[in-house]
Amino acid sequence: MNHQEALTSYIAAFVSELVKNGVEDVVVSPGSRSTPMAMVMAEHPELRVHIHVDERSAAFFALGIAKASRKPAAILCTSGTAAANYFPAIVEANYSRVPLIVLTADRPHELRDVGAPQAIDQIHLYGNHVKWFVEMAPPEKSEEMIRYARTVCARAAAEAQRSPAGPVHLNFPFREPLVPQLDRDDLFVLSERSSGYVNIQLGELALKDEVYQEIGESIGAYKRGIIVCGPIETDEFLSAVTSLAEKLQFPILADPLSQLRSGKHSGSRIIDTYDTFLKNEDAKQYLKPDLIIRFGGMPVSKSLSVYLKENHDVRQFVIDGGGGWRDPGMGSSEMIYCHETTFCHSVIPFIQVENDDRYFEQWDEINQLTRRHLAKMNELNVLSEGKLFHQLAERLPEGSTLFVGNSMPIRDLDTFFHYNEKSIRIMANRGANGIDGVISTALGAGTKSQPLFLVLGDLTFFHDLNGLIAAKLYGININIILINNNGGGIFSFLPQASHPKNFERLFGTPLDLDFQPAVQMFGGQYDLISDWDHFTSVFLRNLENPGLKVMEITTNRNQNITEHRELWQTVSREISRTLEEKYR
Repeated sequence: MNHQEALTSYIAAFVSELVKNGVEDVVVSPGSRSTPMAMVMAEHPELRVHIHVDERSAAFFALGIAKASRKPAAILCTSGTAAANYFPAIVEANYSRVPLIVLTADRPHELRDVGAPQAIDQIHLYGNHVKWFVEMAPPEKSEEMIRYARTVCARAAAEAQRSPAGPVHLNFPFREPLVPQLDRDDLFVLSERSSGYVNIQLGELALKDEVYQEIGESIGAYKRGIIVCGPIETDEFLSAVTSLAEKLQFPILADPLSQLRSGKHSGSRIIDTYDTFLKNEDAKQYLKPDLIIRFGGMPVSKSLSVYLKENHDVRQFVIDGGGGWRDPGMGSSEMIYCHETTFCHSVIPFIQVENDDRYFEQWDEINQLTRRHLAKMNELNVLSEGKLFHQLAERLPEGSTLFVGNSMPIRDLDTFFHYNEKSIRIMANRGANGIDGVISTALGAGTKSQPLFLVLGDLTFFHDLNGLIAAKLYGININIILINNNGGGIFSFLPQASHPKNFERLFGTPLDLDFQPAVQMFGGQYDLISDWDHFTSVFLRNLENPGLKVMEITTNRNQNITEHRELWQTVSREISRTLEEKYR
């Protein structure tokens, strides 16, 4: 048996098993050493192969596909620094619990550590940022090695999806010649177990019934409880947690990435302006809880995180179906490893409510007061970063996906995007909170979710300009709203802003870039927005046009921080005045 025949059979068996384990999309970056895997993948009729030249953008593109579909996506690259360029997206996948199957081609063992070109140490390249690593055996066609390839593939797909989901890494050493035999009629025919070599059943973490009863009876006795929902991506959870809140008569502090700020679920318990009013000390004392129940990742809001940390003396349940440790403030008293939806449904029957709605009404009153004042941002005639999210809440079509960049956009979303019934799915890269790969991740999500809107800042846009090529290559419809304040707006809100000597050079970092030629280079439609009427007309026009559309809104960093602080101070004064009148 010759090398080429063994290479082809081994890889074809692996690719067949990949598809049988639910992988539908693979993002391939061109390279020589990955030739056999890439060519075989391109032949499989049930595998969508996306080509992306830039490995860093490619990995984020696959991340977006996996985030939107909630299924594992695969990425494939050649050896050397190509594999190293995957690292940022793998870190994000790990911390945001997104299933990725990372396939790296490598030099064979005899070409390692001897000065061979494009050969780096790829063993455990991503360290603890992947859930599982396998150095694959060199290709053979024996029955045992075909079973090995299929079994490892099934294990990789299962491990990527097993809660908490995340990336796995398989490293393939390939010897030359690298071109497989593609003229075989039996390329993807499996001689045994044609439906899949091994079926791996994945379960969900659960508790014993008596534990649910104990918890249900316990939490029902608290009178001032809150439910905090951070980033979480489970459709069934929305109705489950709102039912729990109704039974307990507790408010839900809903992070924008909890998916609770939009949709047809009951929004009667949703509190959505806490990021603003929890900056006020009087409000924090007035709303002090005696119980905290927390689901999902850590919230975007810093003021909420501070509030949770300040209430470290309060009994706090953290429910995590992934069995992690999401408690940077070290405030949890009960760490519960149970699927979040299962937990809600299972404790509700045991809850005997002894409290009434008065505590919720306190939260709701402050929330409504804050909403009214935040709505005044809409009265501004100048282009404003805060007003943009008010506008989007009104103008986004039903069922849209809104992807939001980090730094200021995600925080303004948190502040100004309030509950609505449009079923808008909100996404962001909040695992490691980086500004890299945002365009690529959004475009990957756009292959599964439409209509798609992306809001990001100028530094984030610049950081991933290469990612725009995916919109051109695959005709992905995306509406990008580029907020250009010529630098890093978030730093103006941080303590280093009070040290102006080198602030602009080190943190403000103005780029003074004209983005129009870059957008046009990728075949996109570009508009520089002049005022809000212009924004409305362009926004509505772009809804009817396919492809890449970029609307640039220029703002002033100094004006932006003044607007935010004045608004926060106005709300704070009004809250303190209202509470003072209550206590007279």
